[in-house]
Amino acid sequence: MRKMIRDKGFYRMFAVLTLSIALQNLLTYSVNLADNIMLARYSQNALSGVSLCNQIQFFLQMLVVGVGEGVVVLGSRYWGKKDLDPIPHIIGVGLRFGTALAGVMFLAALFFPHQVIRLMTNDPDVAAEAVAYLRIICFTYVLFTFTNILTASLRSIAIVKIGYIISFSTLCINICLNYCLIYGRFGFPELGVRGAAVATLVSRSVELLIVVLFLKFKEKTLRLNWRKLLFIDTSYIRDYMKVALPVLVTQAMWGLASIAQTAIIGNMDMAAEVLPANSASVNVFQILTVIAYGAASGAGVITGRTLGETDDREHIKNVAFTFQICFLLIGLATGGIILASRPVVLRIYSTLSAQASTYTNQFLTVLALTSIGTSYQMAADSGIMRAGGDTKFAMYNNMIFMWCICLPSAAICAFVLHTSPVLVFFCLKMDQLLKCPVIWYRVQSYKWIKKVTRN
Repeated sequence: MRKMIRDKGFYRMFAVLTLSIALQNLLTYSVNLADNIMLARYSQNALSGVSLCNQIQFFLQMLVVGVGEGVVVLGSRYWGKKDLDPIPHIIGVGLRFGTALAGVMFLAALFFPHQVIRLMTNDPDVAAEAVAYLRIICFTYVLFTFTNILTASLRSIAIVKIGYIISFSTLCINICLNYCLIYGRFGFPELGVRGAAVATLVSRSVELLIVVLFLKFKEKTLRLNWRKLLFIDTSYIRDYMKVALPVLVTQAMWGLASIAQTAIIGNMDMAAEVLPANSASVNVFQILTVIAYGAASGAGVITGRTLGETDDREHIKNVAFTFQICFLLIGLATGGIILASRPVVLRIYSTLSAQASTYTNQFLTVLALTSIGTSYQMAADSGIMRAGGDTKFAMYNNMIFMWCICLPSAAICAFVLHTSPVLVFFCLKMDQLLKCPVIWYRVQSYKWIKKVTRN
């Protein structure tokens, strides 16, 4: 019979990692929320247009997470073994893959913005705002990738404070520049969505500068420098790809699924009302689920370290059991908070039309229910099993549920049955509940414990 871990040090480390990463995520998502609120007050079309571009940003973020998670899985395992020498080589491999992917997306967005946006909406006014934003925001893609892979690399050895320092600076800069450039305050030109994009570009540049200065003057464990990251042992590419490629495919499929979700919503009959409701509710959901995502990342670091330190299967099983209880409790609390926050959200987004406000309220209700499943299955998957080296299972699991169940059912409801938008939205999110029994069974099998490091 599994037992809860009783070591206070275990919970202290889990709490520090969870809260630190949650704070970083909170500040990161607050940047999007600030854009969201300010643009909503500027115009509903501006909000809808930027929400489309945010799906491209989300796709890039999923790819960067996939690349970074490969570094974290291997790095935390070597950290647990107290063998730090391979970690800079692994980080160097991750930076190469991440930069290549970001470069491809930058070129696609820069040279084919109309074609990209046309995939997600049939509204010409919304598309015009989206293209204006995309032409500028694409210059942040490589900067964002470098910053996030480097901070993920530091997370593999439990250095997490730099993450929220970076995110806090971004939030402050972004809000101030948004106010000046979107509305034309303090003598600045009124640029609308282009102003929001310029503000984000400046803040992303400052982010990268901060992390580079931190690595040069403050980080003493790995002592990273450009020479270590450029001149790597290429034999680690194979080790990295074995772990990271399934994660990268999983994240890419998830990012594409998010774009497909937006395309379904953006091409519905009521797209002009549904798109801003979807944007508002998803941004609020991201803000209110930061603890769940922080818990997943924190559990991943601790699980990887534990597997590097010990071969005691009973202890490892107790660690997994403890984390699952924590994930479930966090999910229940998150769902309750989302439900209670609905009136506040509607007041914040008071400029939305009456119909868009109704949809926002309905979408938040759906997210309150599915967030319980998200907090459990997502954290167990990316926190426990991924850290154990089991990255292929999640790839197959997510592809089946999202691409074979959720997207087809949502498309049928939207374009064949012409059901209400809330039912379409539920179909897009129901995999968060459906995956829970499958993930639970996989965790209990303990087949997720794999050997990923060298002797």
